[in-house]
Amino acid sequence: MKLKKVNAALGLMSILFMVLHIVYSVFAYLTMYYNPELKMVFAVPFIVCVCLHAVCGMTTMFVQKDGGRDLYPKLNMRTVLQRISAALIFPLLILHINTFSLMQSSAEKGFKIFVVLLIIAELLFFAVVITHVAVSLSSGLVALGLLTSPKTRTVIDKCSYIIGAAAFLLSAYAVVKGQAVMFLL
Repeated sequence: MKLKKVNAALGLMSILFMVLHIVYSVFAYLTMYYNPELKMVFAVPFIVCVCLHAVCGMTTMFVQKDGGRDLYPKLNMRTVLQRISAALIFPLLILHINTFSLMQSSAEKGFKIFVVLLIIAELLFFAVVITHVAVSLSSGLVALGLLTSPKTRTVIDKCSYIIGAAAFLLSAYAVVKGQAVMFLL
């Protein structure tokens, strides 16, 4: 149970750092202002927490009794979405980390279709990460003992879905607009 609590705490810290990373990235793309040091200030703590959270999550799934099997996936769609989104994060993260340089080299070579495909991959990455956060937030609060009421959990779930959708739309708008200006126009 301690591992689940550590994992939940790391997950919640990841959410905090994710929000900071998104806010900075949206600001950077909307203003076309880039500061490499600020990017690292917001990105490094986020990736460290995410990696530790992933290791704890995988360890929990493989070593604890209730982690690896879901006998009733239709009854627990939240868990299915949580696990699928978690599995998709890392391959898309590798692409996300390299997106700017890949877009830059593709644009220089005139391969605009690759830029468009990379933008689509970015949007998929945003959707996967935000979906994972939205379906996981209340579970993390429950695991830490900070949330016990089913009614409150439902409210938090609905709020996280709405806030997640807004974060997706805002980040998608800012990043696609910025990347299109830099690499497609």
